[in-house]
Amino acid sequence: MKIHKTAIVGDIKVGQGTSIGPFSVIEDDVIIGLNCKIHPHVVINSGTVIGDNVEIFPGALIGKEPKGAGALARQPTFEKKVTIGNDCSIGPNAVLYFEVKIGSNCLIGDGASIREKVTIGNKCIIGRQVGISYNCSIGNNTRIMDGSQIVGNCTIEANVFISIMVGTANDNTFGKDGYHDKLQGPTIKNNANIGVGAILLPNITIGQNTIVGSGAVVTKDVPDNKKVVGMPARCI
Repeated sequence: MKIHKTAIVGDIKVGQGTSIGPFSVIEDDVIIGLNCKIHPHVVINSGTVIGDNVEIFPGALIGKEPKGAGALARQPTFEKKVTIGNDCSIGPNAVLYFEVKIGSNCLIGDGASIREKVTIGNKCIIGRQVGISYNCSIGNNTRIMDGSQIVGNCTIEANVFISIMVGTANDNTFGKDGYHDKLQGPTIKNNANIGVGAILLPNITIGQNTIVGSGAVVTKDVPDNKKVVGMPARCI
């Protein structure tokens, strides 16, 4: 274990072979596994559990508390815990909120933001500048490429590919009715593929083994094993 003299480290548990870089801040009640590398200027808050062979790059924040600032229609609820599985890489300036669980062998790209109550499976890629909002589930082997935005209350199953700059929505009233239980993002089933710049509107289901063409605007459910293109999207 190697802790740089400028790091501020509380009462934590650290495995053998782990290093903590300059000016990092790690609060009490953090567990870090074997052979991890914490780069400079990383902040890890209490309640975080990090597996073995994890690398966290400069400027990452692990365990951010959601703050409404009086502007949110909903009151965020969360547990003060973060779990990162073995063999993960957390990119520079990534932000993981409290109550985020990440499986093993995941890559979290530079500047990604993952909100509270998000679960990510094993062997996933969350690309650079991807935003994942609250209460989302992402299955194993799913890849979400750079700049895509996953809205709150969204379910993404396993082996899904989401290309760059894909947008999702969960509210057809643009927030005018405030927060309510019917706000629901898309459900994307196993093995679906979403093309560059597609837009998925609220409360729709993208079926298994589907292809959503680049730039498509999907306004209704897509059956299994179909390809859709256009604005609005239609089967071809």
